[in-house]
Amino acid sequence: MRREQALQLLEEWTAGESLRKHCLSVSICCEAYARLEAARLQLPQHAADELADTYACAGLLHDFDYEKHPTPDQHPFVGVAYLREHGWPDEILHAILAHADYSGVEPATHLDRTLFACDELAGFLTAAALVKPTKAIAEVEVKGVIKKMKEKGFARAVKREDIARGAELLGVPLDQHVGVCLTAMQERAGELRL
Repeated sequence: MRREQALQLLEEWTAGESLRKHCLSVSICCEAYARLEAARLQLPQHAADELADTYACAGLLHDFDYEKHPTPDQHPFVGVAYLREHGWPDEILHAILAHADYSGVEPATHLDRTLFACDELAGFLTAAALVKPTKAIAEVEVKGVIKKMKEKGFARAVKREDIARGAELLGVPLDQHVGVCLTAMQERAGELRL
């Protein structure tokens, strides 16, 4: 239910297909980390599903206000205020604030660290897919992504330091972080149209 509401909000606030796709990509990557965390914690299925839903919603909503409010004094603050008014859980709001390194909110929880870690990487993985002849994420490999990260001219807007810091925040090697997100996006390539 919440995920459907998050998707509806994203579609209401965001007309651009590229930003919608980005939010969906981040959501998919966050959900993959939620499933790993649920397994690590040995959560029962219903609790694992709830955790995955929370992480997916944070991914869907992290930039939902960006198209209408793109400046650092507005994004993500306008969106978070709207979500707070409409009863969204504090853990999601905190994660959304923490994904913006200028917000003054540090990534403290696993959800916070996951959203921060997946945001830039999801964009980079999409860019890596779009330069393939078939534009298919199935053709993207971890080794190639790591190599492309060293090319300053490729996907110039993506902050490599945030991708590296995200892996550190999660306590995983960079190649493992890339692998988790890449596999998640490959498994749901149809939804992403990649």
